[in-house]
Amino acid sequence: MTFSSVIFLFIFLPVVFLLYALIPQKTVRNVILAAASLVFYAFGEPVAVMLMILSIIFNYFFGRAAAGEKHDKLAVFFAVLVNIGLLIGYKYTGFFAETFNSITGLSIPVPQIRLPIGISFFTFQGLSYVIDVYRDKKSVQKSLFSVLLYISFFPQLIAGPIVRYEDIAKQLDEREFSADRVSRGINRFIYGLGKKVLIANQMGIVADTVFGYAPSEVGMLPSWLGAVCYTLQIFFDFSGYSDMAIGLGCMFGFDFRENFDYPFIAPNIQNFWRRWHISLSTWFKEYVYIPLGGNRKGKARTTVNKLIVFFLTGFWHGANFTFIVWGMLHGLCQMLETYQVIPTKKKWFRPIGHIYTLLVVILAFVLFRADTLTQGFSLIGNMFSGASGNAAVNAEIMSMTSVMFMIALAFAVILSTPIFKVIRAKVSNTAAAEAYNYLSYLGSIIIFALCILSLISSRYNPFIYFRF
Repeated sequence: MTFSSVIFLFIFLPVVFLLYALIPQKTVRNVILAAASLVFYAFGEPVAVMLMILSIIFNYFFGRAAAGEKHDKLAVFFAVLVNIGLLIGYKYTGFFAETFNSITGLSIPVPQIRLPIGISFFTFQGLSYVIDVYRDKKSVQKSLFSVLLYISFFPQLIAGPIVRYEDIAKQLDEREFSADRVSRGINRFIYGLGKKVLIANQMGIVADTVFGYAPSEVGMLPSWLGAVCYTLQIFFDFSGYSDMAIGLGCMFGFDFRENFDYPFIAPNIQNFWRRWHISLSTWFKEYVYIPLGGNRKGKARTTVNKLIVFFLTGFWHGANFTFIVWGMLHGLCQMLETYQVIPTKKKWFRPIGHIYTLLVVILAFVLFRADTLTQGFSLIGNMFSGASGNAAVNAEIMSMTSVMFMIALAFAVILSTPIFKVIRAKVSNTAAAEAYNYLSYLGSIIIFALCILSLISSRYNPFIYFRF
């Protein structure tokens, strides 16, 4: 079940929200949310839900042990071992077997293990909980039920953002449920739904078509079109889901941190990663980069630490060398920026900084989306070599740039900038503030109606996080 599915929008969410609103007792409300979260996950993963529950139970007891004095380090060690072992076992076993076969020439069996949706998110949340308890033993949660609700809470379960326990610990017991929060939450949810359905899906149709052909059949212009469309698809799909999660959390009284901050306006790659998938980059900073020494042991060690983080960031996304190269490319650019080989701090460079950043991001996402490195680098080669490709294939791809596509593309460009955020800030303390709010809610109604029409009329509504 995904947030953009009809069954979620018209059955699951209304039923859960109605039960939550009608029952005022805090404990019962938490039971409703926990039960709803397990049903939500079990709807698509009827077997894997037991795996998630076992993971939660293990992390609960690891947390209790980490809160002690004698065996706290051992508890953290086993928490890392179990959580990372679980992730490796389900996500990377086949990849390691295939890599071993290709290196040695052997033919050991490659296991076909179905990847549980959201495993990368709930294992990271469980592990961060145990580590946080080890660092601050007073933060331990004695209630297994509260740990279960924290990790399994359905808004952020399958696509993030990765929520740290300390951010919502108090909200598990005390939170506000009001008409204002509900209206703001619904507004934010619809905004995210529109980004996913009206923009990401439109971009995705073109991107899937381009990447579905052999690179030799795709010309230069269609290759660029596919690259730009996928970059916009993954941003609006991912940030759309984050907006929906933040909106859902707000509706039920929870405050989640922002996960995206207009990354396409970044002037360099370092700044891009302060704006892109903030919860993931924060997780790696807190639990990998800083424990490795951060920037406290000289430039050389800092560079190595950053490269390790970006290697793991790429590998976290999937068991494929395409993800690893994507991560290392970003890490390499950060290293070159740190040493000013790419002179991002020079005044003369600043006007072209945005162009440089967008170029790196788009080219890296070509590798990210490609099934193999060969396909990815071939498409990048097409983009700069003036490749002609197959005339019929090029015509098919370019014919997809319909009026609806162009409208979606225009909104994608506009929403990639903080223009509405700036307008809202300027009118917030003026007489126009109320009118702006009414227009915002009117816009939400129109967006929701368009989303429903799109979902009913089209079968294309991919969930691109199954790979993560």
